[in-house]
Amino acid sequence: MSNESKKITVVGLGYVGLTTALCFASRGFNVVGVDIDANKIDAINNKRLPIHEPGLDRILTESLGKGFTPTSEIPHSDIYFITVGTPSKKDGSVDLQYIEKASEDIGSAIEAGGADTHPLMIVKSTVPPGTTRNVVKARVERKSGKNVGVDIDLCSNPEFLREGSAVEDTLNPDRIIIGEYDKRSGDTLENLYQGFYGTDKSPPLIRTSVENAELTKYANNAFLAMKVSFINEIAHMCEIIPGADVNVVAKGIGLDKRIGERFLNAGLGWGGSCFPKDVKALIAHSKSLGYRPLIASSTLEVNDQQPHRAIDIAKSALGKLRHRRIALLGLAFKPDTDDIREAVSLKIISKLLEEGANVTAYDPAAIPNVQKVLGEKISYSASALECIKDADCCIIVTEWNEFKELTPDDFLRSMKNPVVVDGRRIFRPSDFANKGVAFRAIGLGKEPDETSH
Repeated sequence: MSNESKKITVVGLGYVGLTTALCFASRGFNVVGVDIDANKIDAINNKRLPIHEPGLDRILTESLGKGFTPTSEIPHSDIYFITVGTPSKKDGSVDLQYIEKASEDIGSAIEAGGADTHPLMIVKSTVPPGTTRNVVKARVERKSGKNVGVDIDLCSNPEFLREGSAVEDTLNPDRIIIGEYDKRSGDTLENLYQGFYGTDKSPPLIRTSVENAELTKYANNAFLAMKVSFINEIAHMCEIIPGADVNVVAKGIGLDKRIGERFLNAGLGWGGSCFPKDVKALIAHSKSLGYRPLIASSTLEVNDQQPHRAIDIAKSALGKLRHRRIALLGLAFKPDTDDIREAVSLKIISKLLEEGANVTAYDPAAIPNVQKVLGEKISYSASALECIKDADCCIIVTEWNEFKELTPDDFLRSMKNPVVVDGRRIFRPSDFANKGVAFRAIGLGKEPDETSH
C-alpha cells in the first residue's frame, strides 16, 4: 500500500492540526480532520478557516472534498496524528486531559477496525517527557485491546511551526524529529515523510527515543524565548546608557556565528500559544523532578516585566496617564495571525486601564478576538490613521507591515500630542529626528548631549 492510499486521521484542528491535515491533503494523501467543536467543523466544511493563517485558505479550497474531509468522529485509519491542545494549569504544569481523551478515542477506533490492521499513532502535540510512553500508550492499549510494539506503532513527532508561517514550516521544515517507541514505528513514520517530501527533498531527520523528542520541543522553545528575554534585558540597559541602541548591539552579536541574528529583536516581550506555555511547563516538569531550572525561570521573569516598559516610557513622556487617549497599534501576539493568547497587548491594555487611560486600538486581524475578551472596555478603530487621531500617545505593539508605512508627518498631523513609543523597533529613529514628534523606542538611549549639563 502506497503512502498516498493510506488513510490519515488528524485529531485536533487547531493551528498545528489543521495545517498538518491540509498540507498532507494538498500532496495527494487521503486525510480526515477531526475536532470536537461542531462549529469549527461546520466552518471548515463551508470553506471558512477558524484561524488566520496565510496560504491555508487556498489549500482548504483546493483540498476540501478532494482528499480532505472534516468530521467530529474518529474513523478507523492507517495513521493517526494527535494534535490536540495541551494547555497550562495554574501551576504551569500541562493539562493532559485532551491527550488522554484523544488516545482513548483512537484506541476505540483501532478496536473497531478489527485484527487485520497495524496502525501508526503519532503524538505531535507538545507534551512533557514520558507522556507518549506512559500516558498515550496505556490508554490506547486499554481501549483497543492491542499492544503497542506488536499491533500498534507509536512515535513522538513534535512540531516546530510558527504562526503566520505554518504552511511554509510544514512544507519546508528545518528538521524532522522522530521519537520512536521501537524501530518499526520509526521506519513507518520515516517512510510516511519520504512519501510526503520525496526521498531527494526530505529535510534533515533525527530518530531518537520518544523522551528525547518530547524534551527537544521544550528545549527548543525555551532557548528561543531565552534569546528574546536576553536581548530585552540588554535593551533595558541601552535605554539608560546615553547613545546606546539595542539594534546595533544585537546586530553586532548576531554576526557571531555561535550566536546568530535570529530572535534578537528587542521588543515588549513574547506571547502566543507556545513560548509562555512551554517555558512554564518546562519549569513545572523540572520542579516535579526535584530541580529548579534557573535560566528558564529568569527567562519567564524578564518577559513578565517587559510589557511594563511601554507604560513606563509613556508616563515619562506624558506624566499621569489618567484621561489620556492612548492608541495601540497591534493586538495579535505577532503579525500575520489573529491569535491573542498571552498577547502583550492585553497586558498593556490592562495596565493602561488601571492608570485611567482611554484606550483605542487597531489590528488588521485580531480585533474580533479582543472584543470577545474585553468587549467595550476599549475603543476599536478601522485603520491605523483612525486609531492615532487625537491620541496623546501611540504605542506600537505588533510589527504589522502596514504600520511601517506610517511617517512622522502622519503622527504629527493626526495626534493631539505626537508621542510615539516604538515597542517593536519598526521605525528608524533618524527618520523622526527634528520632526516634532516625541519618539521613544525600546532599547534606545537618549542622545549623549541630552544628558550633558
